[in-house]
Amino acid sequence: MITVASLTVRFGGVVPIADMTVSMGAGVNGLVGPNGAGKTTFFNVLSGFVRPAAGTVSAYGDDLLAMPHFRRVRWGLRRTFQTEQAVAELTVFENVLTMLEHSGAPASGRRSVVMEALDFVGLADRADTAVGGLGAAERRLVEVGRAVVGSPRIILLDEPAAGLPDEETADLGRIIRQIPELTGALTVLVDHDMELVADVCDRLAVLDFGHVIATGPTREVLDDPRVMAAYLGDEQIEEVAS
Repeated sequence: MITVASLTVRFGGVVPIADMTVSMGAGVNGLVGPNGAGKTTFFNVLSGFVRPAAGTVSAYGDDLLAMPHFRRVRWGLRRTFQTEQAVAELTVFENVLTMLEHSGAPASGRRSVVMEALDFVGLADRADTAVGGLGAAERRLVEVGRAVVGSPRIILLDEPAAGLPDEETADLGRIIRQIPELTGALTVLVDHDMELVADVCDRLAVLDFGHVIATGPTREVLDDPRVMAAYLGDEQIEEVAS
């Protein structure tokens, strides 16, 4: 559903993405790599915040790069960010409702659509609570609720489990795993928690210095020596093997 061909991004002399070619299909796709590998830059390209120097991105047969960033929301692109975007002064319900403003969803029935998203992430009973009064895990769930509301076609999750303890990460993982079933959206997860990635992702692509070094079924990719080397370094791989 997403086909990326020869994608290159340059910031002056820095090339965070270099000739990236990858395909992502239905379900939950993982995109991982060391810090600075180009993962968030890739999300920024898909979102329209960064214009690539070269390459193409086709999503559901449409030229995603030809759309202005504000039209991509109406088209069905959603994302979360590494830093929280929910407005602390607004209620949980109001935060999720704001995501429908430019989605093309009819005004009538918006309440039920929002409540469906909140029920999915387990926050229906906190709908009238100000986001600023929530704990870290619940605020993350608000972000996910904002991403799944309405009729998204692509959902990009950028480090949704950052800073969460294991138990709350596991709960979040169960929700992420169900996103395609709820929405039908192709979901892409970026996270450094490899246990989470292994649990929820059907397929995995690995970036290293802007290059895709491995792609395929998640378990096969995680066992790839090139991937282990990118994360641990060749010397540590040799120590583990010995």
